[in-house]
Amino acid sequence: MQVPFIVAIPARYASTRLPGKPLLPLAKEPMIRHVVRRAQTAGAAQVVVATDDARIVAALDGCGATVAMTHADHASGSDRLAECAQTLGWPDEAIVVNLQGDEPLAPASGIREVAAALAQNDVPMATLATPVASAEELFNPNCVKVVRARDESALYFSRAPLPWARDAFAEAGSRTKLPAGIEFLRHIGIYAYRAGFLRRFAALAPTALERIESLEQLRALEHGYRIAVRIAPEPFPPGVDTAEDLAHADKLLRER
Repeated sequence: MQVPFIVAIPARYASTRLPGKPLLPLAKEPMIRHVVRRAQTAGAAQVVVATDDARIVAALDGCGATVAMTHADHASGSDRLAECAQTLGWPDEAIVVNLQGDEPLAPASGIREVAAALAQNDVPMATLATPVASAEELFNPNCVKVVRARDESALYFSRAPLPWARDAFAEAGSRTKLPAGIEFLRHIGIYAYRAGFLRRFAALAPTALERIESLEQLRALEHGYRIAVRIAPEPFPPGVDTAEDLAHADKLLRER
């Protein structure tokens, strides 16, 4: 039986690489409408878009999502959703899935899986991962890696290649392929939280490792909170960060 969950989508107009990104056209519709549709396809009990811009509000007219206007000065999507949790009065135990506003290709199964990971574990937060595909990906700092404990909770997230296979990588030329028998995982930036924890998380002081790695989820680990990490049930395409990503997503959506 599917657990009830809310999907909350932070969507800000400003973007360094792609200004106005939520409104950029994909298959003749603004990107944000595709993201909302992915959340609805996943079976969310409520879909909320948290934004600071009236143009995004206008683009969502008639799409069936709740729109929550938030302050413009939030440092992260989690902070924006914490304001939503307060404004909309979500109960502490409500499961909230944070789906980024630039994920128009997010598979519905992945959205359901991260909600189930939270519901089935005694943790305040959950996320997804997928096997690293190549040595190039492992050594790419833009690909965030995660290592897990035996109970599938996160031990650490990093932009560095983790775990470091000391013996395998010591050999000359060995860093061009992945050593066999080691779990190398790429983190997928989708999260589920209890609404009560979401409010607490936004109030936590930023931490040293969070600043060093520029990874917000490390704040939770440094403050002693556990994060469940499930393997995504199907490939999770990357979000739209560049003009090339936009063209690729447009092509895939038109083909669908």
